[in-house]
Amino acid sequence: MNAPLSGGQAGTPLVGIVMGSDSDLPIMKKAALMLEDLEIPFEVTIASAHRHPELSRQFALGAEDRGLKVIIAGAGAAAHLAGVIAAHTWLPVIGVPLTGSPLGGKDALYATVQMPPGVPVATVGIDGARNAAILAAQILATSDEGIAARLKDYKRKLAEGVETKANRLAEVGYRSYRKLD
Repeated sequence: MNAPLSGGQAGTPLVGIVMGSDSDLPIMKKAALMLEDLEIPFEVTIASAHRHPELSRQFALGAEDRGLKVIIAGAGAAAHLAGVIAAHTWLPVIGVPLTGSPLGGKDALYATVQMPPGVPVATVGIDGARNAAILAAQILATSDEGIAARLKDYKRKLAEGVETKANRLAEVGYRSYRKLD
């Protein structure tokens, strides 16, 4: 298997990001950027469940030995990648259904979320790579105080952003609020 590309912070990657095609990168990059923001080391690779199932299997089987704790798998259309990965590892797998098919990602959502008993895949919304990274961070934070602190800070900043918007709306009124953007 080709070595996955490491990204994010220095150290052993804790999260693996795998996608079915390079065309998935514009969406899956959002997971990588969120992990970078949270200072969580990760790796990124491409492994198609249909065009190269052996590579997908090797990725999953070697994940634990590479130090991964969570895997984020994104694919569109039939979207079997997350399920194939989950079938070959005990590590938590987060599926990201991607748009790109004539069905707008609904086929990918159904394929990702409808797993048989004993082979779960946590699934975020269509194109929800950023949320997949946050979920991966939350899983890691249960045993890493540093990640937990960074997540708490991230959530605090989200709340502050909402307060800022609410105050601005109260100040200018609903008719003028969007005109100021």
